Amino acid sequence: MDLVTQQALSRYSAPYCWRLIATALSFALFGVGGVLLRVLVFPLLALLPGSPTLRRSRARAVVSRTFLLFIQFMFRSGVLTYAVEGAERLGRPGQLVIANHPSLIDVVVLIAFIRDANCVVKQSLWDNPCMRGPIRAAEYISNSGSLDMLEEAADALHRGQTLIVFPEGTRTTPGQAPAFHRGAAAIAIRGAHVVTPVVISVTPTTLTKAEPWYRIPSRRFHFSLRVGQDIDPQRFLALGPAPIASRKLNEHLHQHFIKELAEDERSATRD
Repeated sequence: MDLVTQQALSRYSAPYCWRLIATALSFALFGVGGVLLRVLVFPLLALLPGSPTLRRSRARAVVSRTFLLFIQFMFRSGVLTYAVEGAERLGRPGQLVIANHPSLIDVVVLIAFIRDANCVVKQSLWDNPCMRGPIRAAEYISNSGSLDMLEEAADALHRGQTLIVFPEGTRTTPGQAPAFHRGAAAIAIRGAHVVTPVVISVTPTTLTKAEPWYRIPSRRFHFSLRVGQDIDPQRFLALGPAPIASRKLNEHLHQHFIKELAEDERSATRD
């Protein structure tokens, strides 16, 4: 039987049909959950006593726990498997977490494993009916691309928050190496105590920028998140003024991710 025929048959198999249904249920639950958080959970949390910082931490903890439950649902329903290596080193004060962005759920998985994380998110999500409640309650930072955004992100790091940034700004185009904008490196130079790269791999590729959610792979996909070694941004400041330091750091990060992703691809080929 040729490969084309095998692929066609796999789309009508019971496991494939179930994963398609489970994927649809996952995204439906995600949307409904976001609305329920906005109209029910966060208004109730706002009634609890405490400082603005404590209220923000509560909201972020709820988002983190909800995202973890979402990932568990996808796992138990057979949509994906996942492996997280080094999560215990995430969530430190003043830590800038920099990750590549191959799939739609990257930020969900990262926040799921960092209880009190800030995050730079797309500006368009601030008006998304499913996401605006969690985003605003958790006081995430809008990726407006302005200098004010860079200063707000750096200030969050100075105040001891953990900040998640995706230097690509959007999901990686399938088959291409990630292209990093310099904004993440500029934030690191301005305010990070430590920079921690996180390499994300999705095999087979799915939920990419070029694919709708219902175009699922022929088998359940594996999501791998690997926390790398810390990088001290101060060593790049020794190379020159802030613009030069951020450029050098951005180049270093870019090469690190290209090398790690190439190794992941070779490992997947051997498997």
